[in-house]
Amino acid sequence: MKRGLGTLRIIGGEWRSRRIEFDADPAIGLRATPDRVRQTLFDWLSPLITGAECLDLFAGAGGLGLEALSRGAKSCTFVDHGGQQIADLRSAIDKLGAAARAELVQADALRWLPKAGRYDMVFLDPPFRAGLLAPVLLHMAPHLKPANRVFLEWSGPAPALPPGFRWLKEKQAGQVSYGLATWEAPSP
Repeated sequence: MKRGLGTLRIIGGEWRSRRIEFDADPAIGLRATPDRVRQTLFDWLSPLITGAECLDLFAGAGGLGLEALSRGAKSCTFVDHGGQQIADLRSAIDKLGAAARAELVQADALRWLPKAGRYDMVFLDPPFRAGLLAPVLLHMAPHLKPANRVFLEWSGPAPALPPGFRWLKEKQAGQVSYGLATWEAPSP
């Protein structure tokens, strides 16, 4: 039995109002970041997004990385373990003509992370019940460029940040909590 398609709307930039379809599989907890949350996030990031190299770890529908590309990010690496999610993202990226600026990786995020490059912006929106924010954050610092921004989305209490990270902003929209953090290398 084929599942229905979910849709997300790109809310700003070059592809404003374009709709992207994705596999709406409730069994894996795939949900696109709500428009209101994406709008707030990209308002926060607007002075920094142009030319940024981004990582959308746990990409799912790809809404965060696609929004970043639409608003002028130089590139985005999308990582997701699901074959259908990667296929849907490939289709969306082709539809938008963004293949030259997007890299798709089908892999387990924690296993892939040691191979990752360095990024200006990282979007972390794993399945809420998977408990993946804390372990990913523990291994994220070597993959962050100076003046980095790390977006986190969660349900329930805010995740504890490892040493070197600090919150810049936090907010809640309905059942979704989210925040923007940065990591700074310790002074020698």
